[in-house]
Amino acid sequence: MKKLFRTGIALSLATFLFVSCSKDDNNNNNNDKQKNELGGTVKKGEKLTLDSKITYNLTSKLVVEDGGTLTIPAGTTIVGKGGTSSYIAVAQGGKIFVEGTKDKPVVMTAEIKKRGSWGGLVLCGKAPINKGTTATAEVSDLTYGGTVANDNSGSIRFLRIEYAGAIYNADKEFNGLTFFGVGSGTTIEYVQAHEGSDDGFEFFGGTVNTKYLVSTHNDDDQFDWTEGWTGTNENWFSKQSGVADKGFEADNNSKNHDATPISFPTIKNITLIGADTPPVDGKPRTGLHFRVGTKANVENIYLQNFKIGVLVENDATVAGIGKDLIVKNIQFDKVETKTKITNNKGEAVTKESELIKEGTATGAGNGAATPDWAKGWTVGL
Repeated sequence: MKKLFRTGIALSLATFLFVSCSKDDNNNNNNDKQKNELGGTVKKGEKLTLDSKITYNLTSKLVVEDGGTLTIPAGTTIVGKGGTSSYIAVAQGGKIFVEGTKDKPVVMTAEIKKRGSWGGLVLCGKAPINKGTTATAEVSDLTYGGTVANDNSGSIRFLRIEYAGAIYNADKEFNGLTFFGVGSGTTIEYVQAHEGSDDGFEFFGGTVNTKYLVSTHNDDDQFDWTEGWTGTNENWFSKQSGVADKGFEADNNSKNHDATPISFPTIKNITLIGADTPPVDGKPRTGLHFRVGTKANVENIYLQNFKIGVLVENDATVAGIGKDLIVKNIQFDKVETKTKITNNKGEAVTKESELIKEGTATGAGNGAATPDWAKGWTVGL
């Protein structure tokens, strides 16, 4: 028997959410088999609420269009099964509500427990970016950006994203959670990106604020921003392994370092722990890498196990040191070179005393140890 799963209002047939049940009469145990496939679109005016008692197989992309709503209750598990073709994307004007709890987080995982086995979660909002008034997301091909700084894409709490980051090519791949022009009206709290093949979290412009983010064992950067992101954040924890690259990769705009709005986030209470093995590209593993004009206000940060602690590159970035690029109360543990600053020509610039202020940092809560707020709903720590 096959039927469309409905939640309060009718969904269009373009939304492939169905429960199919089959009974094998030749089976002496008379066992029922159930398969639940998730994919398609949630269109304007439609509300799709998942059932926490069902494990969903994400066999294609699921797109929440403008005016659509996706609600995922506590304890729900979604299993990605299609590489780059299986991902969840919220378009401009769409909303997602992930209602996990500490005891019952929502889990987005993969059938094959291997990095890059499915896409990941993508949010596209209407907040400002510096790539243009609007742009097209490199994954999902949805429009993002605009002029609505307080745009609201919904609320996400207690979510774990595992084995994401499916790769299209060398220049195009998913992250765990990607923010494209997401606005400050969106709530992001208690989210883990685990064992992904690219970045844990990446921000392409926007104004979204976050709290309690965990990035563990992702292959590239743990936190990445570009295109004018200006969010306010606190309590980030990351632990690297394998070929992982940077703790932070922080950019403004690679083509125009002075493009506005300029990337200028505030981030407080951070722990970044580097991997023991050399990075795959042979470059020195770096805790905080600021370049191409980004600004940032970073405070109370614990860095452990990096070749370079804080790296600043490019004239536009250097110009902000001491004014718009400040790292306050930073503690270095097993860091070979604390700071390195270079201009556009690659020449060394002496501004270390203006850039960093050392201290005894608690980081995300417990220095290098797992913070209390991350216990009970995360894995890999």
